[in-house]
Amino acid sequence: MAYTYTNGMDIDDVSSGPRVTVREAGTDTVDFVLSSVDLALANSLRRVMLAEIPTVAIDLVDVRTNTSVLPDEMLAHRLGLVPLISKDCHTDMEYTRDCDCDGSCDRCTVILELQAKCQNQEKMLVFAKDLVVVGPRPSDQIGNTVMKDPQRNGPLIAKLRRGQELNLTCTAKKGIAKEHAKWAPTAAIGFEYDPTNRLRHTDYWYEDNAKDEWPVDERNATWETEATNTDAPFDPDAKPETFFFDVEGIGSLEPDQIVQQGIAVLQNKLAEIIKSLGGAGGDQNGDMGADEDGYEPAPADGGYTSYGQTNGLGGGQSTWGGGLGGATPYGATAYGQNGYGY
Repeated sequence: MAYTYTNGMDIDDVSSGPRVTVREAGTDTVDFVLSSVDLALANSLRRVMLAEIPTVAIDLVDVRTNTSVLPDEMLAHRLGLVPLISKDCHTDMEYTRDCDCDGSCDRCTVILELQAKCQNQEKMLVFAKDLVVVGPRPSDQIGNTVMKDPQRNGPLIAKLRRGQELNLTCTAKKGIAKEHAKWAPTAAIGFEYDPTNRLRHTDYWYEDNAKDEWPVDERNATWETEATNTDAPFDPDAKPETFFFDVEGIGSLEPDQIVQQGIAVLQNKLAEIIKSLGGAGGDQNGDMGADEDGYEPAPADGGYTSYGQTNGLGGGQSTWGGGLGGATPYGATAYGQNGYGY
């Protein structure tokens, strides 16, 4: 299937905007081709899908009893990496830093409990299925453990011998993989362009034969049109326009949701840039003034700011004294009164 974004252009002209063709879609993976875009946009989408899509993961662990061989820190680390269902958490759940509560509520956290004690001679296996959600939560699915194995046990957490016990409470929060890898929605994202290396962006190191030692993905190679085959003359100004993605999720989000939310996050970032530059919602005259971080643009007349005079080369009083060559915490510079020696 193919989808075309026209951005206000002729809807019948499929070459007027980015084009997405889904080649294969499964429960955990989606393989698609993104074309008619530049490398910067394609790579930005890849990076956003890897690190900036919100999911839910265990962030705090209150250990009441732990007589297993695992230290509390290792146990908490393993629990944090257990994937939790995060469908619609980007809208149904708040970040704890943005929530109006005193630290924990059903809008920003999910509480899970784990209680296990081995009373038999044989060892007891504690799986993710033993994590039980308690109390209210944003939706009926958020916070449930992801169980992909045929036995529906989920990841192994610990092994207990006779008499050993685990009793703990976990607090799951919303976050992104930029903060910690446990919030990553993907296991991996395959990304490739120019599979036949016609653009010469890659210089293959090889011992005997580059073609034998660097096999080409025939599926991607045959996808490109005749105009981009290896027999075409080399064009040093050519740019890649077709990109092959293979997104593999971990089960917390469906792969199509990962792609859709990645596009939404990228759109929001671009909208913030446009707004900051004086676009929609900003000053149409280009005078941005002081922003929320306290930054003030330098005055055009070379007046004084919070950092002293800004009159070009001469400089003015700063927090360390004179301008470019004035007094510093270590005395005057070796170049006189300014940084240019005059």
